[in-house]
Formats: sequence, C-alpha cells, structure tokens
Amino acid sequence: MKRGEVRGNLWSIVLAGGDGVRTKEFTRHGLRSEIPGPYCAFVGSRSLFQHTLDRAARLTPWDRVVVVAARHHQQKVWPQLDGRPVGRVLLPPKNVDTAAGIFLPLTYILARDPQATVVMYPSDYFLSEEGPVLSAMDHAVRGRSRLEGRWSIKPGQFLARTGKAAIQAMETCFEHPEEASAHETRSTGSLWNTMVLAATGEELWGLGWQCFPEMMSHFERLKEVIDTAEEPMVLGAIYEAMLRRNISSPLLHFTTERLPGRIVDTLDKTGKPMTCAEEPLPFLYQG
Repeated sequence: MKRGEVRGNLWSIVLAGGDGVRTKEFTRHGLRSEIPGPYCAFVGSRSLFQHTLDRAARLTPWDRVVVVAARHHQQKVWPQLDGRPVGRVLLPPKNVDTAAGIFLPLTYILARDPQATVVMYPSDYFLSEEGPVLSAMDHAVRGRSRLEGRWSIKPGQFLARTGKAAIQAMETCFEHPEEASAHETRSTGSLWNTMVLAATGEELWGLGWQCFPEMMSHFERLKEVIDTAEEPMVLGAIYEAMLRRNISSPLLHFTTERLPGRIVDTLDKTGKPMTCAEEPLPFLYQG
C-alpha cells in the first residue's frame, strides 16, 4: 500500500482538539513538560500528533487529510505540521466536547464530497507497529460497501470478508471495566477500542441526527455557507449556541482508565527512553 494511494472517496480526519487531560499529570511529572500529550514526542523525534498525520497519509492523499485542533493550541499545531500539506486545519471557536469535534470536520468533507468515506484518527496514542493497524483500516474501508449500514467490542456475528480479513459486528461494549472483568472479557475475544473509526460520511451524518439532532441542525446551517463570506460569522454563531455533547455515551463506549500506566508499559516493552521534544525534527515532504 503506497503513501497517499487514492481509494475512491476516502478522507482522513485527525482529531487533535482535546487538551490532553488524560496525560497531563504524566507529562508534567514524568516528562517535566506542560505540553499537551498529543504534541509530545514520547519516543524519537515525532510527536503523537505527527505520527498520526503521517499514518493518515498512508491511506489517503494529503489534500484529503483534515485536522481539527483546539484554537488555543494553534501555536503548537502550525509548527508541527512542518511541511505536511494537509487539506484543511479547523480551529473551532471553543471546545464543546468530542461530538462536535467529529461532526465539524465531517461537515466540511461532505460539503465538498457527499460520497466520502472517512477514517478518524485520535492523535493521543502511540503505535510501535503501524502495519497491522493500517492493514486493518484498509480492510475496514474496503468492507464498507458490503455492510449495508452495519456498524463494526466484543466481536459478534460475521458480516463480510475482504481478502483474508473477516469483518464482524460489535456484540456488546464494556465501559470502564474493572481489571478482573477486563481480563475476563479479553480472554473471550473482546477487543480494546482505539476510537479509530471507518464509515461512510452519510452513515455518520445519519447517526448524528439520531443522537444529536439539535447539534446537527447547526452543522447543516454551516454546510450551506462553507467557502462563502458568511462562513466565519455562522461558525462563531453556531458554536455560541452549541451544547456540549460527548460522542462516547450514545455511540461508543471506551475506557480511559490507567493511561499513564499504559504509556510506561509500552515504553518499557520497546526499551525506548522517555523524551518530550520541544522542537520535533523536520519532516521532509516527498510528494
């Protein structure tokens, strides 16, 4: 799979709109840094944000990579793009939680490409081996046309197959399990949710209307004025009226417990020292 290989109407959304709350104490005490976790380089020279950007560009061309980041972090975002020609960087007026963080970039994508399929990447975790994850995402994207609107963390019934990979339904989801329950569910084949998602834009938009109708009406209004003189005014107005909505409660359930411990465990396994690069090394874009 070549970098930026075009797969139909495939787009990537890089989610960098949070404040790194889960890793704040770890970076402060473990790395002696106040830099939010996604902008830290725990291993090597690239930050988690930069790793995520480069991972996204393995599946989609750069002009179809959309970043959503906190406006008050833009002094971190622009330098860390460092030559990566992403299609769009969105800096919403304020943080109204994760649902808006997903549906804002989706609004811009669907305004340009109504037939889009999107892959969403949180930028707050590190993968030591990206190959298997990228392969899984590639299979998920190629399997979308066979699932007829089904959503794919205990694996359920078989839905489709792409090559040697099987795609299964999600039978159930356990939110914040106790340690004993987590071990038990894992031993029966349950999976850890990374919040990396692949879906058609139309499916996501429909789920938004089912779960957050008052929020989606705001984004419908924005979609009509994108790339016009009215866009900045409408964007500001809808965020003033936007209620906080979290994507995990109605749509997904995922645990954030013991994250600092998982970071340390991962670093121990790789044998890499902890670092926090104030100025990550430059990225050389080769087209």
